[in-house]
Amino acid sequence: MDIRDMKHFYAIVEEGNISNAAKRLNIAQPPLSKQMKQLEENLGVQLFERGSRRIRLTEAGQLLRERVEQILGLVDGTMKEITELNSGLAGILSIGTVTTSGATLLPDLINKFHNLYPNVTFQLWEGDGYRILELLDKRIIEIGIIRAPFDSEFYESITLPAEPLVIAMKQDGCHCGEDPENVRLIELVNQPLIIPLRWKAMFVEWCGKAGFKPNIVCISDGVLLNILWAKLGIGMALVPKSVEGLISDSALTYKKIIEPTVSTETVIVWVRNRKLSANSKHFLDLLKDMVVK
Repeated sequence: MDIRDMKHFYAIVEEGNISNAAKRLNIAQPPLSKQMKQLEENLGVQLFERGSRRIRLTEAGQLLRERVEQILGLVDGTMKEITELNSGLAGILSIGTVTTSGATLLPDLINKFHNLYPNVTFQLWEGDGYRILELLDKRIIEIGIIRAPFDSEFYESITLPAEPLVIAMKQDGCHCGEDPENVRLIELVNQPLIIPLRWKAMFVEWCGKAGFKPNIVCISDGVLLNILWAKLGIGMALVPKSVEGLISDSALTYKKIIEPTVSTETVIVWVRNRKLSANSKHFLDLLKDMVVK
């Protein structure tokens, strides 16, 4: 199996079928199908479950996908480093981000970086915090933007100022307390709550100190989905305050949690003891100048 096999296999995985992958690779479909069949024969395993319009990977195929992500990420990273030695800042800067942090932090940052280094292009990946760390580990990205907490033993980081957490709820639904802008933590007793997995343990601990066990109806790291559920009245969603500016909806109201005030932190992370490209180093320097006080 060579790099060409890996790239063609990964194209099929990303596109979901051989036909679309062939178009993307600018080759005919029959040779690509034959190449994958030969790859399976060489490896002695079946990689794809055939018979449906969208290809599904076997267990062996899933394992190969993970390894190919790592290998291609390493190859691309090496090529970028070599290119930078001769031509300065150019190529691709790969960043992964959780939805809310990326939407509020990245636009101005990327715009300024692009003005300084117009030959650099960006590749952005979006997902929950666990997915972003996985992409970092596999060298698919060099910089991740996540929410705390995280394992500082494996990642270096820059922590941004704390951001309050708020409760998003249906405007004409059941409200908590009389204050139109704030809600005391104790006022969430018996309320149906939608909590991100990342904050579940901390939130349960906060509620325990306040003297009650929270009524969690859903655990989900999908901020947009959580807000939709809140809008439908299924529950009240725990989200960062920045969501209020990103998702403004007359059917929703947002209340800051007080007594105690609870907060979250956006963290920029990269793998400890791994050499960063010149692009990433300059991006972090710009970030520190713009955001870190």
